[in-house]
Amino acid sequence: MAVEGGMKCVKFLLFFFNFIFWLCGLALIVVGILVQVSLTKTFMINDVSTSGAPIVVIIVGAVIFFIAFFGCCGAWQENYCMVTTFAILLSLICIVEIAAAITGYVYRKKVSAVVQDSLTEMITNYKNGTDKFRLSVDKLQEDLKCCGVNSSADWRNFAPDGNTVPDSCCRNVTANCGVGAMMDAAKVYTEGCRGIVEELLQKNILWVIVAALVIAFLQIMGIVFACCLMRGIRSGYEVM
Repeated sequence: MAVEGGMKCVKFLLFFFNFIFWLCGLALIVVGILVQVSLTKTFMINDVSTSGAPIVVIIVGAVIFFIAFFGCCGAWQENYCMVTTFAILLSLICIVEIAAAITGYVYRKKVSAVVQDSLTEMITNYKNGTDKFRLSVDKLQEDLKCCGVNSSADWRNFAPDGNTVPDSCCRNVTANCGVGAMMDAAKVYTEGCRGIVEELLQKNILWVIVAALVIAFLQIMGIVFACCLMRGIRSGYEVM
C-alpha cells in the first residue's frame, strides 16, 4: 500500500535529499582528494597522521555516493527494509564524519611541528635526492615565493661557500642566480616557507572540517525524513 498525504511529501523529500547526498558524497571525495594531494605532493608532507582526516573523508564520500542510490530506491519503492537500512547506514556515516571533523581540528594544532620536520627533511635530502624530488622542492619555493624552512639561511650547507641557495629561491629565476646571494633580499626571497605552508594547510584542513559538518547536518535531516517514512510505511502495513 502506497503512502498517502503528508507521507507522500516525505517520500519525495527523502528522494530529493538522497540526490543531494549523492552530490555531497561526490563533493567529499573531491575535497578529500584535493587536501590529500596538497599534503603529499604540493607540500611534500609525508607524516602518516596528516593523512587521517582526508582519507576518512574520501572513504566516507565514496560510501555516501553509493548509499544515496540505495536510499533513492528504498524511498521510491517504499520498501521498509531498504529505508531502515539506509537510515542506519547514514547514521553510522554521520558519526564517522563528525569524528573526522574532530580529528582534523585536533590535527590543526600539530601542523607547526609536522611542517617544521617535513621542510627540514626536504632541505637535508635536496642535494642527494632524485631529479623529481628537487623539482618538487624548487616548485614549492617558486610558487610560494619563499626560501628554506624559517629563512634562506637554512640553505647554508647547500654549497661550500655557505652563502648560496638554490636558484628557485630567486625573485627572478635564472641559472646560478642563487650563488652568493643567500641573504640578499634584492635577489632572493629570504622568508622561510614554514609560515606560508602552515597557513595553507590550516585552510585546507578547515575546508575538510566545514564540508564534513555541513554534510553531517544535511544527513541528520535525511535520517529524520527516513524515520518518518519508515513510520508511514509501517502504518500502511498495519492498516492492510
